[in-house]
Amino acid sequence: MSADHPSISRFRAEHARRGGAGEIVILPDAVHTAALAAEALGCEVGAIANSLLFDADGSPVLVLTSGAHRVDTGKTAASVGVAKLRRASPEFVREHTGQVIGGVSPIGHPAPVPTYLDAWLQRYDVVWAAAGHPAAVFSTTYDELLRLTGASPLDVE
Repeated sequence: MSADHPSISRFRAEHARRGGAGEIVILPDAVHTAALAAEALGCEVGAIANSLLFDADGSPVLVLTSGAHRVDTGKTAASVGVAKLRRASPEFVREHTGQVIGGVSPIGHPAPVPTYLDAWLQRYDVVWAAAGHPAAVFSTTYDELLRLTGASPLDVE
């Protein structure tokens, strides 16, 4: 897999524009789950920041959650002030992020998306997140993710 994939190139440019300091890594295979990403990177599954896009009555909401967690959509919807969060369709994800499920990065979307960051991720010195493609990831920290995304901290479980 070449780093020349357009979604990775767009991510690299946005990461640099926002002053991202982490390393961008292109893995030999796609890692569509936190467990696969953790295995490929040799880290705990909890240190993987899953980018989960939800549909809140037609508006996107991005939740960056630890790979060790399942988002409680009822609790999270109430916390972010929407009636309901439902799993977004692949088309909805692509429309609002420009990326595919399994490769959605926390940044670099066509338009700003309200973003929330699982406070649990503070426990890790290094956090890994998707870099715009299912085979691309980048290293970061909880504090840098807050800065890069403008996210609000949230307890998602």
